[in-house]
Amino acid sequence: MSEATLPVTVALPVKNEEANIAKCLARLGRFSEIIVIDSGSTDRTREIAEGFGARIVQFEWDGKFPKKRNWFLMNEGPKHPWVLFLDADEFIDDAFCDALAEAVRDNSVSGYWLNYTNYFLGKRLDHGVTQRKLAMFRYGRGLYEKIDEDGWSALDMEIHEHPIIEGKVGEISAPIDHRDYKGIGKFIERHMNYALWEARRYALIKDDASAWEAFTPRQRFKYRNISKWWYSTFYFLFTYVLKGGFLDGSAGYHYAAYKAWYFRTIRLLIREQIQ
Repeated sequence: MSEATLPVTVALPVKNEEANIAKCLARLGRFSEIIVIDSGSTDRTREIAEGFGARIVQFEWDGKFPKKRNWFLMNEGPKHPWVLFLDADEFIDDAFCDALAEAVRDNSVSGYWLNYTNYFLGKRLDHGVTQRKLAMFRYGRGLYEKIDEDGWSALDMEIHEHPIIEGKVGEISAPIDHRDYKGIGKFIERHMNYALWEARRYALIKDDASAWEAFTPRQRFKYRNISKWWYSTFYFLFTYVLKGGFLDGSAGYHYAAYKAWYFRTIRLLIREQIQ
């Protein structure tokens, strides 16, 4: 396939990603439109992106809906019928592009689940619970979940929110290389912020029937059980034993253990806020 022929706009939400963005953008030669959605980076992120010919748009969050990805979809119309959301630490290859080119020919599909390879403690994780995101869909066919976050969330981008898609959803099996590990300190800091967000969200949606209707089966299971004492242990056994995380050696064990800690933290935060 020739260069820049994929009918897909790539959207990269970023902030201070000079360490990753060049490697990410260097893989995008088959896309004719690349839009970098920047949240006021203070490093060389913008300069690097401009050097690759990307269009830069600035996003300033006011603490209310919409967040970064929804704001882009609602305000910055892409020129292609499909939008692919990538993070700066997600790297595609020709195998993924070939699979994507085939996928977008199917006019019956409105969106695609994407698969990712993850790394922890310097090791690729080939087992455990695999990461998937519904990160590519037709423009105009979907937005991310709307969550009332006025005044309490510090996350300016949709992290746990899922897109609500009108129409059929498929899957692209060719994986994206996801190298988001920046050390234990950053991992814990990031997951602490996520845990605070999850606990607050649980309080908002536990009695909201309309929110539950839009959930995926995986979301429903999580939010039905995340406040229960056994959930973190269940997650550890599921990912480390049943899904073969032990085959990834010490990295697989520590990753499963830290994720269990994450879910225990969410439960304790939920208990704390209802006392």
